[in-house]
Amino acid sequence: MMRELRLGTGAIVGGLLTAALTGALYLANKLLDLPLVPYDLFDWITRVMPGPMITFAIDLMIDGMRLLDISVADSAKTAEQIAAMAQFMAIGIIAGAAYFAIRSRLRLASRASGLVLGALLGLPIIAISIAIGPSTAPPTLVIIWLLALFLAWGLAAAYSYAALEPAAPPDAVSVGAETRAATAMGRRQFLVRLGAATATVTVVGAGVGQLLARSEQRRRDNEADTTMAHETQGSPRSPFPNAGDSTMPAPGTRPEYTPIKDHYKVFIRVSPTVIDGTGYVLPITGLVDNPLMLSLDDIRDNYESQSHYVTLSCISNRLGGDLISTTYWTGVSMQRILEDAQVRSNARYLYITSGDGFYETVPLDEIAADERLMLTYAWDGHPIPVDHGFPLRIWRPDRYGMKQPKWITGMELTEEYREGYWVERGWDELAQVKTVSVVDTVAVDAAYENDGQTLVPVGGIAYAGVRGISKVEVRVDGGPWMPAELRSPLSEATWVIWRYEWPFQAGRHVFQVRAAERDGAPQIEEFRENRPSGATGLHSKSASI
Repeated sequence: MMRELRLGTGAIVGGLLTAALTGALYLANKLLDLPLVPYDLFDWITRVMPGPMITFAIDLMIDGMRLLDISVADSAKTAEQIAAMAQFMAIGIIAGAAYFAIRSRLRLASRASGLVLGALLGLPIIAISIAIGPSTAPPTLVIIWLLALFLAWGLAAAYSYAALEPAAPPDAVSVGAETRAATAMGRRQFLVRLGAATATVTVVGAGVGQLLARSEQRRRDNEADTTMAHETQGSPRSPFPNAGDSTMPAPGTRPEYTPIKDHYKVFIRVSPTVIDGTGYVLPITGLVDNPLMLSLDDIRDNYESQSHYVTLSCISNRLGGDLISTTYWTGVSMQRILEDAQVRSNARYLYITSGDGFYETVPLDEIAADERLMLTYAWDGHPIPVDHGFPLRIWRPDRYGMKQPKWITGMELTEEYREGYWVERGWDELAQVKTVSVVDTVAVDAAYENDGQTLVPVGGIAYAGVRGISKVEVRVDGGPWMPAELRSPLSEATWVIWRYEWPFQAGRHVFQVRAAERDGAPQIEEFRENRPSGATGLHSKSASI
């Protein structure tokens, strides 16, 4: 019983102290860009975990969000951040319980054991933060700061044990109920005081840090809102190329063009990688006769730019999911850049590394076959946002996002093929976009009369990479397939908006959609999970009318 009491008490103390430690770490991160070690630790663990475990965790998270009707695009990173914090808290709780259990069995000096505890917990985490963390603070400052925090955590745990484990009285048999009650009351009072102190540190650190984080996010959102290069609704900016098309999206269809702040985000770290554009240089090395060191100005000013409306889709996207977005990409054809590098005849691949630890291999045959494949430096007419890969990312037409590195820091021409980050973890090597069509809306509120018949607009999107969409068909309750109207796409590389006028019938109905590519190839109707090559099947939407 006594051991259980000490384990439980140690777990409580460890949790309280770790909560305060997390609050201090969070505030220092937002104020001085010092490491937020729960995130660094989570990022490291996801790197070293076996691929099947990572994909299982991703699938579990996405399926859970869809079950709860939570937007994956909006909330996936928040879920990862919560998981990272929970993992760090669990480590602190376990460490506290283990420390109390060990001290209950061994005679250990309080201060020395606390320092050892803090060092054992902190040193591996400090090494991880220094090795892979995105902090821009000087390494010496990082080491001093984190070591001081973890040693303080250990000393606080040792002090708590001493306060909660009073010396036994000379005659333990003579101890009465009143003495035991007083001892228990003293322990409870200490835990209450400890809880109040740690809660204050946690709330202040988390609260002020969150205010700073929200201020920075508002700045980014406002910047995104004011830098839209194209017309949205009622905007005086330049119109889209299909502005005159008579087929309008059914009410409730997702926006044809995605505002930058709403574009889905997927990256391998808990938080986006920040690269200072000042002094940034992209090295292009390996099997080249003219190695290049290109600044952003070199890329923007010395090469002819090209721009494309692009729909980007995540291979983890489920049928009907929101991990797909459309915006306007500007960059330089990789063909032009590699011409300047003077690639040697024995080179076969372009190996790309990124600031977040990501890596990918692009066959040179793919680059030679499509001049649209480009090194991208702008979205929507302005530098790529930090959250989406500043300063540079690549666009590979007809590929899922897992094959499109961002935060690019290096390119090497090689003869040997190297598996990319996600290929190593069990995802498809080609990762070509699968044709998909989605029912976004059954717009009952927009029903209208036409020749005595009530019609309900039904609408959504269809997407086949750069292979294009030639037709979309809709059926209701398993009936005949009926043709839908297609709105002209923004480009050959974007999704197509479709619309179908459904003759109204009261009751509960199931709407299904299918599409065919530009050459007539039908989408795959057989249901397949997204892993490892992208989801396929017929999407449906139920509506009670």
